[in-house]
Amino acid sequence: MKTIVRPLFALLPLALLAACQRDAAPEAAGKPGEIRVWPLLAEQGAAQPDLAVAPDGRLLLSWMSVRPGRDNALQFAAFGTDGRWQSSPKTIAVGEALLSNWADTPHIAATPDGALWVHWLQRTGAGPGEYDLALSRSGNRGFNWSAPVVVNRDQGGEHGFASLWPATQATLGVAWLNPAKAGEGDAHENHGGMSLQTAIFDGGLQRTSESTLDAATCECCQTDTAMASAGPVIVYRDRDAEEVRDIAAVRYDGKAWSEPVRVHADGWKMPACPVNGPAAAANGNDVVAAWYTAANGEPSLQLALSRDGGASFAAPVRVDRGAAVLGRADVAYDKDGAWVVWLREDAAAQSLWLARYSADLKRETQRTEIAKLQGRGNAGGSPKLALRTDGAYVVWTDAGNGQPKLHGVQVIR
Repeated sequence: MKTIVRPLFALLPLALLAACQRDAAPEAAGKPGEIRVWPLLAEQGAAQPDLAVAPDGRLLLSWMSVRPGRDNALQFAAFGTDGRWQSSPKTIAVGEALLSNWADTPHIAATPDGALWVHWLQRTGAGPGEYDLALSRSGNRGFNWSAPVVVNRDQGGEHGFASLWPATQATLGVAWLNPAKAGEGDAHENHGGMSLQTAIFDGGLQRTSESTLDAATCECCQTDTAMASAGPVIVYRDRDAEEVRDIAAVRYDGKAWSEPVRVHADGWKMPACPVNGPAAAANGNDVVAAWYTAANGEPSLQLALSRDGGASFAAPVRVDRGAAVLGRADVAYDKDGAWVVWLREDAAAQSLWLARYSADLKRETQRTEIAKLQGRGNAGGSPKLALRTDGAYVVWTDAGNGQPKLHGVQVIR
């Protein structure tokens, strides 16, 4: 297996750019709903972003650097509550085995003890569809990272579409899709059966528990996790014996995982994976889920609210509909309401949209086209959204001049 190594220094141009960004004074507060360019530190060739809010309010932005003639690299930078980047981009992992995949992307998270965690896909060398899920931790704000551990126990096949959450003050939960074992998901064994797995890791990257939450899931749709008051709620695209691929949720009540519940009975019968998973966010015991469906032949983006920590969901709100809807949504939620971003593509261009709803989802309060993209199809990947007191932050990938690049905006609240 090819080895992933970690470099000792960041590229000089990025360090100089970061210094300029740190020294620049933050802009004055704007009007609610105003959209401002959020200058990012990622250079040309950056794609597959992730965005998370740390317990101390910092925004953690990670991405893959994919440039011709260079090994792939996983990098990150932290954006402080003072409106400045805190350092130059830091490289977490680099090497030939580091897999770049527009749909199955790395994620970054922070636990309350101050540790940072990341995962990525690592080729095993057996073939293009053979890779493991690697996990690493930093105890010093990302200056150094541990040697990675492999999250999946089995070998062979694809392991990925992971999501992360803080399980306790100092432990991390990981949910991912794993090839189903013999006897699991019997209806799907002959055509790429996948299962939803979870494991908890401590500060030493030792596995402390693990569970199989669903033995038969859609094989290549993203998962997401929201932290409700009682515990994590994981949303994912399910799959039954009739090839109905609706969104399901499982929750942890502090003692045990629940049985899966359907977020909504769309009844979308789909003979292949749409590669378009759900997103979720929570505020207290309220959980919102956003997802794409093409039930009855009509693409649409839906948003649903749970008032009981993910045990049940109300009838969904239809955010967007029609042939132009691509989905690939992300969502954020707090006491003031829900924010959702998604992609559309028509004959003219691909575009990125944002909508805002009241906390009960009964009123739409804002709808804005954030950007028109140069790229088409999968080039835009999946946009990411994070919410903090000074606004909503959105980051996405666009393709120009044959290489991807990250773009960002801040939406004033």
